[in-house]
Amino acid sequence: MRAWVLLSAVLWYLTGVGWQRSSERTGKGFIYGKPGHPVKIYVKLHHNSPILACMDFKRAKKETVDPTYTWIGPNEKPLTENNRINITKTGKLKVKDFLEALSGLYTCTLSYKTVRAETQEETIVKQRYDFMIFAYREPDYSYQMAVRFTTKSCEGKYNDLLFRVLKKILDNLISDLSCHVIEPSYKCHFVKIPQHGLIHELFIAFQVNPFAPGWKGICNDSADCEDITNRNILQARDRIEEFFRSQAYIYYHDFNKTIPAMHFVDHSFQVVRMDSCRPGFGKNEGLHSNCASCCVVCGPRTFSPDVDVTCQSCISIRIYGAKSCT
Repeated sequence: MRAWVLLSAVLWYLTGVGWQRSSERTGKGFIYGKPGHPVKIYVKLHHNSPILACMDFKRAKKETVDPTYTWIGPNEKPLTENNRINITKTGKLKVKDFLEALSGLYTCTLSYKTVRAETQEETIVKQRYDFMIFAYREPDYSYQMAVRFTTKSCEGKYNDLLFRVLKKILDNLISDLSCHVIEPSYKCHFVKIPQHGLIHELFIAFQVNPFAPGWKGICNDSADCEDITNRNILQARDRIEEFFRSQAYIYYHDFNKTIPAMHFVDHSFQVVRMDSCRPGFGKNEGLHSNCASCCVVCGPRTFSPDVDVTCQSCISIRIYGAKSCT
């Protein structure tokens, strides 16, 4: 059973279908409509949509006489086959290489006949199904980090020298990943240690992100570059964490009880992941609960001009993925 599940997952990946999030998927991989209720679907940018069936699950289990299917796209015009739109004879829709502008309401009307056996009287039945499809991206990761070092005094040039050397070491450590340290800062504080006297400590903070100069060169023409940058920033986080672990090891094992005035404070390393969304995308857990961790395309009347995590209001916008309020 496990082998079959693994094989299915591999085959699903090889078809080029991205990870779509929806509660209406069936075992065959189709997403069915729900009469009277729009079905929300999230399609990763530049991936293919799931296959949308122009009927509900109950109707799919019954025979359907003389069915016809009419799909209407977000521009309120009938959908026709092209290099992105694929509609089968049985009314199933797939959208290829999904883009921000393809987001919106997709409506399908199923028409079929019921035939009375005794009189052969025919009645036409129509049923409408709505699908709200949204493009999404994975958020871009960065990491806020903090460490502490002891120092002799809060005055003097050595604190600034340690700070500059530490930043240079960290930048060199992760430069091959196109990551770098930004917004570094430090402050010196007096710290009272339990059962000890006052000591001076440097509280150092910095952010690590995957957008060092020339970072686009690592994308290799990949449309989903955040997959690459996120993988690199995770490696950068691990390297920096290991670096400070080694500082603690050196402190405990290599100084032979001769402790330098400036040294890493054990267990002071802290790291917090910070997500950001590309312009035109944002997070909204209330509106997109099935994709709460996603950066979902900004809808009409909203926009996102920078790497924030929310879409701002702008009543003049009528499109998806707006980057400015114009």
